[in-house]
Amino acid sequence: MTGGAGPAGELLGRVLLTRVVEPGDEAGGRWVREYGVAEVVRRLRAGGPALPGVSAQRWAGLLARAGRAEPEADLATAQAAGVRFVAPGCTEWPGQLDDLGDARPLGLWVRGRPSLRMWALRSVAVVGARACTEYGAHMAATLAAGLAERGWVVVSGGAYGIDGAAHRGALGAGGATVAVLACGVDRPYPRGHIELINRIAEQGLVVGELPPGDHPTPSRFILRNRVIAALTRGSVVVEAAHRSGSLVTARAAQRLGRHTIGVPGPATSGLSAGVHELLRGGATLVTDAAEVVELVGDIGELAPERRGPVLPRDLLAAGTRRVLAALPGGRTASPSEIACGAQTTRDDAIARLYELRALGYVERHGDDWKLTRQAVLSARGGRGTG
Repeated sequence: MTGGAGPAGELLGRVLLTRVVEPGDEAGGRWVREYGVAEVVRRLRAGGPALPGVSAQRWAGLLARAGRAEPEADLATAQAAGVRFVAPGCTEWPGQLDDLGDARPLGLWVRGRPSLRMWALRSVAVVGARACTEYGAHMAATLAAGLAERGWVVVSGGAYGIDGAAHRGALGAGGATVAVLACGVDRPYPRGHIELINRIAEQGLVVGELPPGDHPTPSRFILRNRVIAALTRGSVVVEAAHRSGSLVTARAAQRLGRHTIGVPGPATSGLSAGVHELLRGGATLVTDAAEVVELVGDIGELAPERRGPVLPRDLLAAGTRRVLAALPGGRTASPSEIACGAQTTRDDAIARLYELRALGYVERHGDDWKLTRQAVLSARGGRGTG
C-alpha cells in the first residue's frame, strides 16, 4: 500500500479501514477524527500499543485484519466490477452522512452511474417488513412509484418484502432508486434479488460500506439502516412488527432530525403494530406519495385537499338547505311548521319549497309539504351512520 497523507494515501487508507473497522464503529470513527487516517493506518500496520477505547483482545483482532488487508487489490477488484469508492471530502460524498458523527461511514462503495451526492439531496427511504403482506407490498410499490413520478429518489435496503416492492415500484415508474446493502456491492444479498439489484445498478445506484466480496451479518444489517436514515430527507415505514429492523431506520431518522413517517395498516395486524407504535410516538401518518412529498419537499409541494364527494344538496343555498332540513322524514308538514324549524318567515319558506320541488326534493300535498322518497334516501346516504 502506498502511504502518505495526500489524497491518494488518504483514499487507500480509508479503503484499508473498511476492511478492518466494522460499519458504525464509533471508536474507529473517533480515531480517524482525532489522529487522521494516515496515523490510524500506521498504528494498525505497525502493531503498536492499542488506540484508546478498545481492549487488548479487540486490538489484536484489528491488527490481524489490518495485516491481511490489501487496499490496492480491493480497488482493482472494485474497478473491474464497475464499483468506485467515495470518501468524505470527495465531490460525490453526500454531506448529510456527516450528521452521523463518529458513526459516519469511512467511505462508501458505489455501483452505478449517477452521482450519489446529487441523488441523495432529493431522496426518501421506504422500508418495512421482509415477510410483508400483499397490502404492504402494494402500498410500498404504489408509494415508491408515486415518489419516482414526482422526481424523488427512493432509497431502501434491497431486501425481500417491502424493500423489494419499493425498488420495483420506482423502477416500474421509470424512476430513480438506491439500494443500500449490508455486504460488498459486487456480491448482492439476498441471492434471490441478484437480478433486481443488478437492474438497480443499471438504472440507479447500489451502495455499501463493506469492501468487495464481504458478506452480511445480522449486526451489519442493523448498522446499515443508519446510512439509509442519514442519506434521506425522511424514512417511510410501510409495515413493521414490534421487533422489525426497519424501526431501527425510523428511530435513527428521529435522532438525526429527519422526518419519520408511517403508513397505517389494520389494527389487528401484527405486521403493522410497530408502525402504529411509531405513529403513537409522534411519527407522521401518510397514505400516499403526495402526503410524503408535502412533508419532505420544498415549500408549495402540497398534497391535494381530501374531502368526500359533493352531494347535490351541498350546492343549495344555505337558506334552502335549512328549509329542506326542517321537513320531517315520514310525514307532511305545514309551511308555518317548516318556517319555524328553518327559522325564517312563512313566505320565504314557501318560496324555497317551490324551488325544492323543482329540484325533486319535496312534493306538495294540499297545503302541506313532504319530502320525496328520493330526498329521504339521499339524506340517509349523506348523513352516514355516524
